[in-house]
Amino acid sequence: MISEILDHYMQYSMYTCPGLYKSRLVKKLPNDILEIGHLVRKSIIHRTTLLGGNTGTNSDLRFGDMMRVPWWCQPEDDILVTVSAMLSELYRRDARGFVLDRAPEDKLILTCRFIAILMASILKSKGMPARVRAGHAPYFDTGDISLSVDHWITQYWCIHRKDWVTIDVDGSLSIKGTFDPYDIPVGEFDFAADAWLSIRESKVDPEYFYNAYPMRGAITVLWSLFYDFHCLMNSEIIYLHKPVCGDNEKFYSLTEDDLNKIDELAKLMLDPDANFYELCNLWNQKKDYRILCGGLL
Repeated sequence: MISEILDHYMQYSMYTCPGLYKSRLVKKLPNDILEIGHLVRKSIIHRTTLLGGNTGTNSDLRFGDMMRVPWWCQPEDDILVTVSAMLSELYRRDARGFVLDRAPEDKLILTCRFIAILMASILKSKGMPARVRAGHAPYFDTGDISLSVDHWITQYWCIHRKDWVTIDVDGSLSIKGTFDPYDIPVGEFDFAADAWLSIRESKVDPEYFYNAYPMRGAITVLWSLFYDFHCLMNSEIIYLHKPVCGDNEKFYSLTEDDLNKIDELAKLMLDPDANFYELCNLWNQKKDYRILCGGLL
């Protein structure tokens, strides 16, 4: 691995920067990645868990007693956008910070993107190159239908293996697979580039992929593709922000030439390390891929 690439993933983004909390992450948290992940996961309630209450994967209260969470609490994805904001609120609610016995009413209510960037921030703080990835996960229980849901995970560079290790802290306590969520095998997670090209090559039904809006089909994979591209460039944008071509109306009017250009991006993202500099060139030159719309943009 070229050191320049690893240096890139050692850098904080405006989203992953822990601010004044860096020293606490370094000194107070363990160095074992599984232990870190467990502490992070025990600090956060997913919005679907809050909605489901003490049922399903939380029937054993592994995420805490949802009856203790005040009725007026809502998901905080639009509020705690950055790691520094998450950490500030985490310590405000319980000054002990990351503890396994954090009260349910003091946990943050956030989804996978936020857990992924928090984990990446902690690993970077401890001197490990890390990056967030976006795609789709087929390993969650979606009822009677087998689907792959949009999902964000984290990768860290293992110096001993000289390779990226893929981990899913958000899903670590609820996946239906038999694999280790702290060392996900190749093929278990649907990376966005693979999913997009599989759709374009008619290898998979676009309706297999969906997101929490809820929406299904190729457009959800396009969003994941651009989330993943931005993540690879250390810009872990929020769900509300998408490139112009990902706008609901514009997507369905994309020409075949437009789609072919997106295919070329996806092909580069199949191996983001080998194609790192080509991806950086697109990042620095391709306005349509970098300028975002949505929210107040």
